[in-house]
Formats: sequence, C-alpha cells, structure tokens
Amino acid sequence: MDARDIIRIGMSAERTLVVPPERTVGHFVPNMPMVYATPMMILEMEMASGDAIRGHLQPGWVTVGTEVDIRHLAASLVGATVRTTAKVVAVERRIIRFEVAAFEGERKIGEGRHARGLVNVESFNKRLGAK
Repeated sequence: MDARDIIRIGMSAERTLVVPPERTVGHFVPNMPMVYATPMMILEMEMASGDAIRGHLQPGWVTVGTEVDIRHLAASLVGATVRTTAKVVAVERRIIRFEVAAFEGERKIGEGRHARGLVNVESFNKRLGAK
C-alpha cells in the first residue's frame, strides 16, 4: 500500500486527557514531582497521530511510530485537562509525518513532529516469527 494514495495533508485528530497520578513523573521515579510525564505526553501525541489516519487504512494495515522530535514546554499537575493535536504535514510512500502539540487550556505545554510508518500486519508478524 502507498500512503500517498489514501492519506492527505491536513488530516487531523485530537485527544483529551485528564492527567491521572499514574501518568506523572512521580509515579515512575521516586521523589519526583507529580506532574505529567514527558513520555506520557508523547504517547498521547502518537495516539492522536494514529487517530488522524486510522480510518483511511486498508484492512490488514496499521501504522507504528518511527520518529519523535518533541519539546515539553511546561508542567501540568494531576487533574489538569490536556488536549493533544496531530496534523498530517507530509506523506511519503510508507511514512506519514505529523505536526503535534499539547495544550492545557490555551497554554501550549508541548510541541514537535512525529512520523508513523505503514505496516502490513501479516507480513510484520511473519518477519517477527522468523527471528
């Protein structure tokens, strides 16, 4: 499958999350603040990116994260509502590139770029089984 045939620049999605204690730095690292953890913000950015294009993929195909270039700009406490956005900015044969951002209210708390690669699940599983 060629992503250029099905994915269009400008496709987008957003997700909303109320930050729970288990998504904070302090949950993972003792004696650290209970603020939204950078890897958890990146996870939401990846999920929003997948949401933006998932409905356009052919059966048997998925996307997997291949690149992240993210800046975490500000802390968010437990209970904060975080909105994460993703927009397609480039499409190659097997790679889709996104501009991503995260906001607490109007305040931008994260921004960057993310790429996802097209994967045929059956072929992928066969390759993994051969190892």
